[in-house]
Amino acid sequence: MKIYSKDQLIAEIKKIEKMGWVKNRRIGNVGGIGNTLEDLLGIDENNLPLPNASEWELKCQRINTSSLTTLFHMEPSPRALKFVPQVFLLNYGWPHKEAGSKYKKNEMSFRQTIGGKTRSDRGFKVVVDNKQKKVLISFDAQSVSSKHADWLKTVKKRIGFKELNPQPYWGFDDLCHKAGTKLVNCFYVQAEVKRIKGVEYFRYSDILILQKFSIKKFLKALENNYILVDFDARTGHNHGTKFRLRQNRMPALYEEVTKI
Repeated sequence: MKIYSKDQLIAEIKKIEKMGWVKNRRIGNVGGIGNTLEDLLGIDENNLPLPNASEWELKCQRINTSSLTTLFHMEPSPRALKFVPQVFLLNYGWPHKEAGSKYKKNEMSFRQTIGGKTRSDRGFKVVVDNKQKKVLISFDAQSVSSKHADWLKTVKKRIGFKELNPQPYWGFDDLCHKAGTKLVNCFYVQAEVKRIKGVEYFRYSDILILQKFSIKKFLKALENNYILVDFDARTGHNHGTKFRLRQNRMPALYEEVTKI
């Protein structure tokens, strides 16, 4: 495997940028855009060969896509309650769309992608509470869409229309530690994508160096719906709670952004 200094890596990425359109070397792999760049650089997956590699990552994203990027997994507190399977699923869940076919007849689901700017159609919202230094999840029955009226009736029977109590939360300090270890300084490379006869091609056209992750910017991104909290649980399995980022918003989380 090649070893690069920071300046050498920048120079090598700039060479790849000048190559123009390159064929996806990992056909069928959802991470093909990053894997192809790693192959061109001659480095192992998720292993950046810099002298201080533990402080740097190589991140790649497609330009002009609506898909979300998972930043990290983190279950809400109080963790002893196992909030997602024991509270959300039992009191606010609904029949799984594959109940009775793929899963048992009584299989329930709680899948919600929740932001801080507007409530979801089932009445949930992310709240950044600067006084308590917590990111909370809130529920408001008045905000539930009419299309979920039947579900709302079951919620009233199970738990009532009150605010969540206790409210699931993530402390600012815990988020700072988690995000700070996951969102280290990075080479952030965006690529255009096109298909020729069914085969994907990438053009690595926008290269940024992102440094000094900011918890303030992270919280602001939560308030502005740039970062969303994604719950994905069913009776048989909790797939984990994720913090997910809208495409092209990664630079907004850092103090220093340098365009190459």
